[in-house]
Amino acid sequence: MEKNQVVFHDVSREVLTKKWTDWIDYWSVDFDFESKREILRIKNPESGEIEEVWTGDYVFENEWQSFRTKKDRSLELKSAFVERVPGRCKVAVKVVDIFGNDTMKIIEVTV
Repeated sequence: MEKNQVVFHDVSREVLTKKWTDWIDYWSVDFDFESKREILRIKNPESGEIEEVWTGDYVFENEWQSFRTKKDRSLELKSAFVERVPGRCKVAVKVVDIFGNDTMKIIEVTV
């Protein structure tokens, strides 16, 4: 065998994911996304004063979550009920898949 050579042995193929939810390891919900602005404190070079500057983004506030553990591989697919004031708001959902990739979707909701 040569140096750095990889040898593959017979590996039995196993179905790891039977349904789409098997790909999800963790997901969480912010029921009122855009309620908290992302603010940075920056020193003004001219005045030397600290100023608060909005980045244009919002902070994701994890209000509900469901995740798998090594002992419990189940995952809740419905979040807890949250009562909302009538009107429009934005809900953000974050999902982390079994490979560690994360994504976020923002949905505008009218109550």
